[in-house]
Amino acid sequence: MGDASAMQRTDDGQKIRLSDYRPPAFLVRHVEMRIALHDGHAAVETTIHARRAEGADPAEPLVLDGDHLSLVALALDGTAIDPRRFDAAPDRLTIRDLPGSDAFALRIETRLEPETNTELMGLYRSNGIWCTQCEAEGFRRITYFPDRPDVLATYRVRLEADHEAAPVLLSNGNPSESGDLDGGRHFAVWDDPHPKPSYLFALVAGRLDVLRDGFRTASGRAVDLAVYTEPGLADRATYAMDALKRSMAWDERRFGREYDLDVFNVVAISDFNMGAMENKGLNVFNHKYVLLAPDTATDADYAGVETVIAHEYFHNWTGNRITCRDWFQLCLKEGLTVYRDQEFSADERARTVKRIASVHGLKAQQFPEDQGPLQHPVRPTQYREINNFYTATVYEKGAELVRMLATILGEAGFRAGMDLYFARHDGDAATIEDFLRCFADATGADLAQFALWYDQAGTPELEVQESFGDGRLTVSLRQSLAKGAAGTGTEPMHIPVRFGLVGADGADIAAEPVAGAAEIEGDVIHLVTAEAEVVFDGLAERPRLSMLRDFSAPVTLRHEQSREDKLALARLDPNGFGRWRALSDLLGEALRAAAVAADEAPLDPRLVEALVECAAEERLEPALRAQMIAIPGESEIARLVGANVDPEAVHRAREAAIRSVARAGAERFRAVRDGLSRSGEPFSPDASSAGRRALGNALLMFLSAAAAEPAEAFAAFRDADNMTDRMAAATILAHRFPGSSEAEEALDRFHDAFEADPLVLDKWFTLRATVPDPATLDVVRELSRHPKFTLANPNRARALIGGFATGNQRVFHRADGEGYRWTADRLGELDRLNPQTAARLATAFRSWRSYEAGRREQARAALSTLAARPDLSRDLRDILDRTLS
Repeated sequence: MGDASAMQRTDDGQKIRLSDYRPPAFLVRHVEMRIALHDGHAAVETTIHARRAEGADPAEPLVLDGDHLSLVALALDGTAIDPRRFDAAPDRLTIRDLPGSDAFALRIETRLEPETNTELMGLYRSNGIWCTQCEAEGFRRITYFPDRPDVLATYRVRLEADHEAAPVLLSNGNPSESGDLDGGRHFAVWDDPHPKPSYLFALVAGRLDVLRDGFRTASGRAVDLAVYTEPGLADRATYAMDALKRSMAWDERRFGREYDLDVFNVVAISDFNMGAMENKGLNVFNHKYVLLAPDTATDADYAGVETVIAHEYFHNWTGNRITCRDWFQLCLKEGLTVYRDQEFSADERARTVKRIASVHGLKAQQFPEDQGPLQHPVRPTQYREINNFYTATVYEKGAELVRMLATILGEAGFRAGMDLYFARHDGDAATIEDFLRCFADATGADLAQFALWYDQAGTPELEVQESFGDGRLTVSLRQSLAKGAAGTGTEPMHIPVRFGLVGADGADIAAEPVAGAAEIEGDVIHLVTAEAEVVFDGLAERPRLSMLRDFSAPVTLRHEQSREDKLALARLDPNGFGRWRALSDLLGEALRAAAVAADEAPLDPRLVEALVECAAEERLEPALRAQMIAIPGESEIARLVGANVDPEAVHRAREAAIRSVARAGAERFRAVRDGLSRSGEPFSPDASSAGRRALGNALLMFLSAAAAEPAEAFAAFRDADNMTDRMAAATILAHRFPGSSEAEEALDRFHDAFEADPLVLDKWFTLRATVPDPATLDVVRELSRHPKFTLANPNRARALIGGFATGNQRVFHRADGEGYRWTADRLGELDRLNPQTAARLATAFRSWRSYEAGRREQARAALSTLAARPDLSRDLRDILDRTLS
C-alpha cells in the first residue's frame, strides 16, 4: 500500500497490519490530471508535484500503487525517465534515483478501458455514463499513485469528451474553465483547493439531466446546488435536494460547520457498488438513494434517502476536511458520520422512533457480526481486503461508541471536544487517538479505559440484579466480554448505563444513591469495573427498574427482572425506548422458548393484552406504536436461540405469536385502523403521515392473520394510491397467502405496472425471493433467468440473491441444503464480474455454525465447494476463509 514506507502486505499477500504503519516517504502537494474520454478507452495524464518527506531515507525509491494498469509514458520534470531507473508492473511502479530533498514533478500516462470494468471500481462506464469509485483503493486503477489516505493534495482536473456523448463533465471542487475542442469535443477544468486523499477523487461524464437549487450559508455565502440524474429522472430528485438543504442548515446549527466550496453536486447513477460516496464536492449516489416519487417509493425509501444524503454531506467535515490516517481508522470517519446522520434524522423526525430503528438495525446486523466468524474490533488491527471492512461494526457500532462518548461527557463537553477536533485537525489525516485526545483535552476526562471499546471485539454482556426491602433498592451490575473469533482483549470497559426508577403512577421516582462503587451522574450509572453495586434508600414504594434507557451502550442486557415488572414497564415506563424494550424483551423470551421447544403454544395473554393496548394508545405516536407491536423477525429469533437453531421451529413459533395477537386484538385493531384512514388526502412523506401508514399496515397484517383469508389485503393492494401501502399489502398477500389467486394476481399486477422502473422492479424481485414458502427456491431459480435479471447491476443482484439469503431464513436454510448451494453458485458467478458485491452478499453465511447439525454440514459443504474454486477474487476468498475458519 503506498510507497515502500507504508504498511506492506506479507509475502503471501494475505495481511496488512496496523502495527506496520510508517509515514509516507514522499509527500504530494498538488496533482494535475488530464483525462480524455473516448468510446472504448480513456487516456490519463497525471502530473504529481511531490517531494521527499523530511527525515526520509534519500536513497529510498518512490513506489506507487497500481491495479491492472498499463504504463504508456513516464517523465520527471519534463524529461522522459531512463527505463533502467524504473520498474513498471500492473500493480506497482518503482522509480529509483529521485531528487534528494527537492520538489519534483512526475508525469504518468496510462490508458484505461472503462467499458470493460465490471468491478465498478476506479473509472468505469455504464449505461453510457463515465463514473469513478475510488474508495478504498480505486484511484490506483486510474493512475499510479501513493494511494493511501495520509497523502493529501490539491487537484486540478481537465476532462475532455465528445460533446454529444458527454455534455456534462464533472469533477471535485469548483469549475474554473470550459470550452470547445476540435472534432465535436469539449473540455471542463475543475479546481479543488482543499487537500484531499486520492480516495476522494471523482469524475462523472455523460448525458445527464439536472435539478438545480441554491443555499446561503450562515456567513452569507451563496452555494450552487445540483442533483444530476440519468435522463428523464430529475423530477424524482426534489426530496433529495430538500434533504440536502436541511442537512446543510442542520450542520451549521448543531456543529457550526459551513460548506466550503462554491458548488455542491450530487450524481445519481444506476450501477454503483455502494450506497453513496462522499467525494469532495461531488457526491456520487446509487440512484436508489436519490430518486423518489409517491407511486414508486415507500416511506422507508424516503427516510433512507434523507439519511444517506445527510450522511454523505456530513462527511464534508468528518471524512473529507478531516480524513483517516489509514484504513484501520475507518470508523473515525464512518462511525462518527453515522452518529451525525442519526442525530439529524432524530431531530428531523421522532427521536425515540429513530433510536428504536437504529437499535433494531444494530441488533439485526452488527450483533450477529460480533458473535460470529467475521467478528472484528471497531478498529481492526489487520486485514486482507479493506473492502470487506465496510461493516456494521465499523459503521453502526462505531456510531454507538460516539454516542456513548456524548453520554459520558454530556452535551457541553461533547460539543467542546468536537469543536477542538475540527480546529486541531482540519486538513489532517487523523487517528482514533487524535480524536479521543481532543475530548480529553477539552474536558479533562480520562478516556483511556473508554478507548478499549475501539480495540476489543465482541458484544459485552451486562448482568443486572436487584433487590428491595425496607425502602432500599440495591442494584448489582456485572459486565463480561467473551473472547471470540477476533481474539482481542476482555478487560472491563466504561459502560454508561442510563436508568430510571418507575413508580406505580408511571412517573420516574427521584432518588439519590447512598452507597455503591459505581459513579452516578444524573440518570447515568458509569460502570467502569467488572462488578459494582448501587443502593437507593428512602423509597416509599418499590420501583420498577428501567435499565439501559435509549440503549446507552451496545451491550446484551441480562436483567433478572420478573415478568410482572416487565409487563408493568411495557405500560408505564415514561421513557418510550424503555417501553419498547420491555415489550421486545418479553416477546423475545417467549419466541426463543417456543422455538427451542418446537412449541406453537400461544403467547402469555398478559403480553398479548399489553401489545393490543399499545396499538390503541392514542397518546403514543403511530410510528412508535407500529414499532412496539412488531413481532421480531425470524433472523432475530434465531439470534436469540443462539445454538442448534431449527428454522422451521422458528417460523412456526413466530406464526403462532402472530395468530395469538391477531385473534385477541382484531376488534380493537379494526377500530384503530379505521381511525387512521385519511382518504382523499394527498400523499406526504412527512414523519407523521409515514407513522400513520406504518401503524395502519402493521394492523392490516394482524387483521389478515386473524381472518386467515386474503380479501382485505387484496383490496388494500388494489386501492393503494402510494407505494408504501401497495408494497405492504403485496407483502402480506405473498408472505401470508403464498400461491393464492389473490397473491399471484397482486404480484403479476405489480410486475406489469413497474417492469420498466428498475428501482421498483428490484422491490418485486426481493418480494418474490423472501416468501417463506418451500416453493420459493424454485421461484428464485426461475427469477435468475428473468429477462430483466442481471448480475452486472449490483442492485439487481442484491435484490434477488441478497433478498433470498438474508430475508428468507426458512428457505435459505432448507434442511436439504439446496438454498445454500443455489446461493453459493450465484456468488461464484457474481465474483467473476463484481468481487465486492459477491463478498458482501457472502456474509449471509456468517451465522451458519449456529444452526442444527444437519444444516451446519450442508452450509459447510456449500461454502467449501465455493472456496475450492481456483479463480476466486481476494474479496470473496477473504470472506470465505474467515467464515470457514
